[in-house]
Amino acid sequence: MDNRNKNKPLIIIISSPSGAGKTSICKNLLKLDSNIKLSISTTTRKSRDNEINGHDYYFVDVEKFEKMIDGNEFLEYAKVFGNYYGSVRSHVDSHILRSYDVLFDIDWQGAQQIIKSNYPRIVTIFIIPPSKESIQERLVMRQNDSGDDIETVQQRMLEYETELSHKDEYKYIVLNKNLDECTKEIIKIINNERN
Repeated sequence: MDNRNKNKPLIIIISSPSGAGKTSICKNLLKLDSNIKLSISTTTRKSRDNEINGHDYYFVDVEKFEKMIDGNEFLEYAKVFGNYYGSVRSHVDSHILRSYDVLFDIDWQGAQQIIKSNYPRIVTIFIIPPSKESIQERLVMRQNDSGDDIETVQQRMLEYETELSHKDEYKYIVLNKNLDECTKEIIKIINNERN
């Protein structure tokens, strides 16, 4: 690595199949490390009951999102399960200017776009579940909390293999058998990458 980049903040990308726990892990990391800031995604999907605009996501309509694409405002964006998701470049840059590491909770499509960007220190981590069955159980449990319908769960299960097939594009692959253990392992990875 170029020594001039050694002290620059990290771009930390965490991806996984839907339901493998990446959002819970990201929440843990933000609680445990005050030098990490979340890149809050902008999305066209409807908010769930427990989600707050500007805290969990920035919720916009399709027209607004497409205007933002045309204005080249996104560092990365993708259409996932029929909805757009994207990371606004200016939000990321404002964290970096204040010397924060920036955490992305995104899928493989977004990760590929960021890897091609000109950010110097990108760390990619893929979370894998203990089994496909455990994903189905988590998605069904989450369906009860989030109001997702059974078709959404089935659609996410169909995407499981596709998402998993991209794991080897990541620098680190971490098994999430236990949320706390998995979080600790990721903190260790981040600290090693900082040093």
